[in-house]
Amino acid sequence: MESFQLISLVITLSAFLAYFNIRFLKLPSTIGVMVLSLLLSLIVLLIASISSVDDHLKSLLVQLDFSGFLLDFMLGFLLFAGALHTDVNKLRASKGPILAFATLGILLSTILVAGAFYFLLPLLYIRVDFIYCLLFGALISPTDPIAVLSILKKAGISESIEVKITGESLFNDGVGVVVFVALLSIAREGLAEITTAEILILLLEEIGGGVLLGLLLGYIGFSMMKRINHYQTEVLITLALVVGGSTIAPLFHFSGALAMVVAGLFIGNKGSSEAMSEETNDYVHKFWEMIDEIMNAILFVLIGLELLIIPFELSFLYVGLVSILIILLARFLSLTIPSSIFRFSYEFPKSTYLIMTWGGLRGGISIALALSLTDGMQRNLIVSVTYIVVLFSIIVQGLTLGKLVNRLRKTTGPLGIDEEPAQPGTN
Repeated sequence: MESFQLISLVITLSAFLAYFNIRFLKLPSTIGVMVLSLLLSLIVLLIASISSVDDHLKSLLVQLDFSGFLLDFMLGFLLFAGALHTDVNKLRASKGPILAFATLGILLSTILVAGAFYFLLPLLYIRVDFIYCLLFGALISPTDPIAVLSILKKAGISESIEVKITGESLFNDGVGVVVFVALLSIAREGLAEITTAEILILLLEEIGGGVLLGLLLGYIGFSMMKRINHYQTEVLITLALVVGGSTIAPLFHFSGALAMVVAGLFIGNKGSSEAMSEETNDYVHKFWEMIDEIMNAILFVLIGLELLIIPFELSFLYVGLVSILIILLARFLSLTIPSSIFRFSYEFPKSTYLIMTWGGLRGGISIALALSLTDGMQRNLIVSVTYIVVLFSIIVQGLTLGKLVNRLRKTTGPLGIDEEPAQPGTN
């Protein structure tokens, strides 16, 4: 009953805050709901300082496994919805940069953030083992497609850059989760207890298995939808793919995130063009647009409410503020270094890196991964710092991304914002 009370409360708050934002603030949905839920949490904390009004709410939130709820349930819906509306042909045109940024870029960012974090903390009289710094680097490096997709729609950037950012975001969080899981296994069992072969097998299972499962689910859904013309049933089939796929993936140690991205791309492209009627196509896309909006609102209300139960120390604030600068620099380097190695410079004017750096938002996935740590893994520190980074990312970067785009458009002209890629050798 208490779980039902929490779900009822969160959905009611989500509806009210979404209405208040659309009616009065008129901010992008993700940012508006996040800001309002954060303010609500601060008000509750203020009231709690003179009474015990928040005790019942805290007890409800403690019972909620936010990490499991997001990673095992909500993430599949959100990634499938995002992938469903993504054009594979546009992704294919930028497949090299997207794959490089989602793999090599994530590994580079993880190492850069971990190294800086490891050397920074002793200056503040905090000592953290390097493996836990790597865990922080892995959970904070992936850009969150949930936050990115909803905010980019209103940022006014060109289609070519939007495809690169959204495509990278759809894949790099799956890779980031896999890297985090591998590092978590090392942290739990010790490096001496895990061989390189075991780590490689784990990565192969998670990534390869996730992709293959996504293809299988997409093909099954496609085959079923092609044989009927009944939009209610076809919408139900897409829903079953997500629920079933999210349940099956962990049983085989596959990446559910990658499976949902691949399945969404399959259904949203091949399914839309070959298996759905125009009416079905319209209903399927509108259904998943609604799911996306509802899940986003619920997610960011939960993120705001989590502030009530996150232990906080003043030193964590200093670490968080410095970490913001470190993460932005690591993000920039994780884009420019792979571009230099694979010679993507002809596709990427300098302003593109700035947009992709500032538009690489962190969100609920990072918080969920941080909350999955145990107390012996510097959980309170990492959760608090992650929360600070996510707040800055969504509120500050999200609100100013459009302004950055406009400023770059004025200073660089069409090149870098609405550009057509220059030919090799012209840069």
